[in-house]
Amino acid sequence: MIETYRQYLGAKTDPITFTADRMGWYAVNVNANDLAAMGAHPRWFLATFLFPEGRTAEALVERVFGETLRACRALGITLCGGHTEITVGLDRPIIVGQMLGEVEPDKLVRKERQRPGDQVILTKGVAIEGSAILAREKAHELRGQIAAKHLKHAQLLISKPGISVVRDARLALEHGDVHAMHDPTEGGVLTGLVELARAGRVGLRVWKQKIPVLPETQLLARVLGFDPLSLLASGALLIVAEPRSATHIVSALRRNRIAAHVIGEICRPKDGITMVENGRARPIRVPARDEIARLLE
Repeated sequence: MIETYRQYLGAKTDPITFTADRMGWYAVNVNANDLAAMGAHPRWFLATFLFPEGRTAEALVERVFGETLRACRALGITLCGGHTEITVGLDRPIIVGQMLGEVEPDKLVRKERQRPGDQVILTKGVAIEGSAILAREKAHELRGQIAAKHLKHAQLLISKPGISVVRDARLALEHGDVHAMHDPTEGGVLTGLVELARAGRVGLRVWKQKIPVLPETQLLARVLGFDPLSLLASGALLIVAEPRSATHIVSALRRNRIAAHVIGEICRPKDGITMVENGRARPIRVPARDEIARLLE
């Protein structure tokens, strides 16, 4: 963080490697999400676009740049620089994005503020990004096994409920005392929960039955055979707040048509990081790899 004009300048970077479909949109949103989880307002975006040699048409480049610009405009972000090249050794385009944003020093969200008794909120649901990617990349395989309307809904999860958590974060900060935020991505919500607790050096207890899984994701999981809690999870936001604030934050999110559920609580470090299912608590294990990597290899 660099302090400028009485504000901190935040910087985050994230690549898009799993899909070439709407990758410009993904790149802007996942990087904006990282900043929003710090309490910052995303302002400026830079990107390195890498396209495969011998397989890149002008229409592809125009499409990716168009998606990127539209995503920036939707969030009030300026595309201010970057780099583009056609290179060897790639079988699909890759975008490496960097997002810059601003946050007032007293509004910066630090994960070490977590305390035992704090409530853990999850917005929207798990595996939104991963479900949308699988529905698009494996559409041919899924046709005939999932009703066409359900497959279409799954493909559109990128837009509804959407993978941006910028609004989720702003509403949380406006309506409660937020002690931490984290946007789960690779490794799904399981990895996100462990990362959140470890960053705060706290224990964590999560109730599995309270974790919302969208119907479209449940259908995909049944056909393709994956664990929704270990699938690429952009679109959800984990919010940690003291109990009274958590109630206000959940109400505010729901009033603004953003699904929100309390799924767990912060504990003492010695209590560990556990998932409660059918009355039994077991340690949460970080998956060896994201389910989407296994399904798309």
